[in-house]
Amino acid sequence: MVRVWVLPVLSVLCGSVAAAGLVLAGRPGAATALLLVLSAFAGLNSPLFFPRSIGASEARRRSAVDGRPVVFWRPGCTYCLRLRVRLGRAAGRLHWVNIWRDPDGAAVVRAANDGDETVPTVVVGGRPHVNPDPAWVREQLSPPSAP
Repeated sequence: MVRVWVLPVLSVLCGSVAAAGLVLAGRPGAATALLLVLSAFAGLNSPLFFPRSIGASEARRRSAVDGRPVVFWRPGCTYCLRLRVRLGRAAGRLHWVNIWRDPDGAAVVRAANDGDETVPTVVVGGRPHVNPDPAWVREQLSPPSAP
């Protein structure tokens, strides 16, 4: 649980120290800008920016019922952030599993990636896809068209 907050907290702490140095140097505007940028970075890389994570077993169960993809991710991953941003509001329709919070989720990712914890790994219909294109993931949310 603590591990998911390391990057955001370090970003804010380092930004605060650097901002204090800039204020002492007589540059309060630059200090404010730096603090705002690093706070935004911390927010985007925190679990708060992503839809609520659930456990891998619950995600598999829900996916079996509604057919929606399961996304395995971790905080601080730029590719996960890219997927989340590019999906926009559609991201809330996916089942998100934070592999740093769920050991079963991390095991699923390692099994799909030859022992590596490469994320995002998106599971659609029981088949894993590593770092897929966000447009493709969005297509998986669309109901199949009638022939």
